[in-house]
Amino acid sequence: MINKDSLNHHISQQFNAELEEVRSHLLAMGGLVEKQVNDAVTSLIEADSGLAQQVREVDDQINQMERNIDEECVRILARRQPAASDLRLIISISKSVIDLERIGDEATKIAKRAILLTEEGESPRGYVEVRHIGDQVRKMVQEALDAFARFDADLALSVAQYDKTVDREYKTALRELVTYMMEDPRSISRVLNVIWALRSLERIGDHARNIAELVIYLVRGTDVKHMGLTRMREEVQSGAKE
Repeated sequence: MINKDSLNHHISQQFNAELEEVRSHLLAMGGLVEKQVNDAVTSLIEADSGLAQQVREVDDQINQMERNIDEECVRILARRQPAASDLRLIISISKSVIDLERIGDEATKIAKRAILLTEEGESPRGYVEVRHIGDQVRKMVQEALDAFARFDADLALSVAQYDKTVDREYKTALRELVTYMMEDPRSISRVLNVIWALRSLERIGDHARNIAELVIYLVRGTDVKHMGLTRMREEVQSGAKE
C-alpha cells in the first residue's frame, strides 16, 4: 500500500521532491479542470456567453499543463527508473492527466452549447437536468481528486460506484427530452444542445471514475479498471483489512 509517507522514503531528497512536485502539478491541473466544469455548467444555466468564452479560453492552458506533466513523468522514468509504489504513482499520474484533459474538453463542449443556446434563446426544457447532473459530476471530479490527494481508496470506490447513478439519471433525462422534442418539434434545435451538454456531463462522470480507479490501483496495487463494482469493492475492503 501507498500513503503520503511513501513519498518521502527515498535516500535521495531530490527524488522525493520530484515525486511530490509532479503530484502537486496534477492536483493543480485538477483544480483548474474542476473550475472549468463548474463555470461551463453555470454558463449554460445562466445563459452567460462571456463565462462560456472564458471556459473555452482556459482549454489551451489545460492542454499545456497536460504536456508539461507528461514530460515530468517521462523524465522521472528515464532518470530514476522507479519501481513498486513509485512506478504506480507515475503511471497513475500519467494516465490521470489524460482523463483530466478530456474532462476539460467536455467542459469546453458544454461552453460551446451554452453560447449556441444564448444565441438561439433560452431552452424550454433540460436546465433542471443539467443543474442536477452537473452538481453530481462536479462532486465526482472533486472527490476523485481528493482521493488522489489523500491516497484514499475508500473515497475512490464511492466515486466509481456513483458513476452508475449518473448514467441512470442521464438516460432518464434523455428519454424525457426526446419525448418533449417529439411533442414540440419547434424545440428540437434548442433541446438538442441541452442533450449534447448532458452527454458531455455523463462523459465527465466516466473520466472521474477512471481517475478513481487509478487511485485504487495506486493505493492497493491492483488494476481494477475492468472489474465490476462488486469485485472492486471486495478488493478495496480486503486491502483495508490487511
